[in-house]
Amino acid sequence: MVSPGVAYLLRSAIGVLSKPLLLVLSVHLLAHRLRQPVPGWATVLLASASLPLYAAWSVWRTNRRQRREADAMGARMAPYVPGKWPGNFDIMRQMMWNRANGYVGDGLREYTEQYGPVVNIRVLWIDMLFTTSPDHLKQILATDFNNFEKGPRLHGVLRSVLGTGVFNSDGDMWKFHRGMTRPFFSKERVSHFDLIDKHATSVIATLKSRARAGYAIDFQDLIGRFTMDSASETLFGTCVNSLQGSIPYPHNARSAGTGIGTSQDNTFIEAFNAALEFVTRRQMRRSVWPLWELWGDKTARHMKIVSAFLDPIIAAAVERKRVADAAGAGGDRKEAQTLLDELLNSTSDVKVLKDETLNILLAGRDTTMHTLTMVIYFLSLYPAICVRLRAEILTHVGPARRPTYEDIKEMKYLRAVINEALRLYPPVPFNVRDSIEATTWPSPDPNAQPIYVPAHTRTAYSVLLMQRRKDLWGPDADEFDPDRFLDERVQKYLLKNSFQFLPFNAGPRICLGQQFAYNEMSFMLVRLLQNFSAFALAEDAFPPSARPPSAWKKAAGEEGDRALPAEDALDDVERGRDVGSRCRR
Repeated sequence: MVSPGVAYLLRSAIGVLSKPLLLVLSVHLLAHRLRQPVPGWATVLLASASLPLYAAWSVWRTNRRQRREADAMGARMAPYVPGKWPGNFDIMRQMMWNRANGYVGDGLREYTEQYGPVVNIRVLWIDMLFTTSPDHLKQILATDFNNFEKGPRLHGVLRSVLGTGVFNSDGDMWKFHRGMTRPFFSKERVSHFDLIDKHATSVIATLKSRARAGYAIDFQDLIGRFTMDSASETLFGTCVNSLQGSIPYPHNARSAGTGIGTSQDNTFIEAFNAALEFVTRRQMRRSVWPLWELWGDKTARHMKIVSAFLDPIIAAAVERKRVADAAGAGGDRKEAQTLLDELLNSTSDVKVLKDETLNILLAGRDTTMHTLTMVIYFLSLYPAICVRLRAEILTHVGPARRPTYEDIKEMKYLRAVINEALRLYPPVPFNVRDSIEATTWPSPDPNAQPIYVPAHTRTAYSVLLMQRRKDLWGPDADEFDPDRFLDERVQKYLLKNSFQFLPFNAGPRICLGQQFAYNEMSFMLVRLLQNFSAFALAEDAFPPSARPPSAWKKAAGEEGDRALPAEDALDDVERGRDVGSRCRR
């Protein structure tokens, strides 16, 4: 199979070489007619000059066309972020450096503060509109949904990992995948806690064991195992049993063992994470990402391991469905207790089944893992909030009883704590769409013309930066304060525009598992605070690679001093993993 890099070069070569060849051929035909020979040096010079001249002319023509179209629509161009190098290559380089070494949003935050909430970040002469305006997100995600798609560029980045699943498809394919998945997330299922409680019990046992031994624990690793086990059993009916593997010890622990598991289940998780890391790198490199994969698809080796784990599970489920249908028992509800079995009611296509289960596995694991990690992090920083939350839990549920769906609905402060973590650290801090037709966005300045959005243009947005805007959330927007979801600030800020709080997306693509995630996170927090009275951030247990850079100490709010990076669901799974915690009973 041709590598992504070679395929990209072949496609590019056709477009690049056709222009000088056509020009040289035209000149030679004209010279032949005029009986005037063309010197060899002139041919070489003409061919060489044609490429930069054509590129410059194309950029000029595009800019001119866009300005004319914007004028015709009564709109204005988005503020342009100027770079120092041709093609703004320095901006792309700085964005990649920020991603590897900086705080999430570095660079982009500064652009929006300098130029306003919407800017044009043109890299390699390709426009990318970037916005943090809730009115623009409302248009992208809801009111003009059909004009903003994920698009072929993003499909190409994700296809080798997520296939054509619900998170990597548009149009009829997206409707098909979403329609298959929707019935699984019924109220009865999202409030069913038997499976969650089983894995929560394992988490509590591990935490108690480490506390007795006097060791801190990497909470994000532990809670990631919890969400992976819960998600895999819910989706496939087969648990990867990652909680039963060896749990890592702090890097400075002595005579405690490495805690590194080597089971097939851990191999599956590690391979899936590694594939997602390459996907993130592709996104950062934008349209030229295939040039980093000239010698082969860098996700292929890892996805082969993922397939080796999933393929037998899917094949067995397909066979069970075939046998059940042949026996006339296809309608037995006992056969539809997992997402995989639910999907089999719509299709038996193995690729479709695999794509969709992997897509939902990613969402089911990462959203809960990320948010629970951040909640425990904040509870370790703010003991008074932890005491208040625990008091609410003990008042409603007591020290041992399993919470019910009704219990969770009644605990308002619990939901506020979760929402505040989701506000400051949403699981997907950045996202992107492609415009189909030219349109306009409302101007952030009510006295100015609307913003022109060209057709076929990448439109990126940041929920994280929007949810930290002080003009939308108040002067304390950088601070962790769950009461903002309970007091007068709800009326003053949040109810003015419901699209300024979007941790689970909005519009037709709103997260189907939103209530499931809230219930799972709430249930786990109840169980944790029934068993532990406090949490402490064990900074001495952090390996050096996971410690915040010293430069962050100068930042304000939650970005300062001890803050940790917020990671995208398709972001680096290593940087910022070690949220070392100590629990106190």
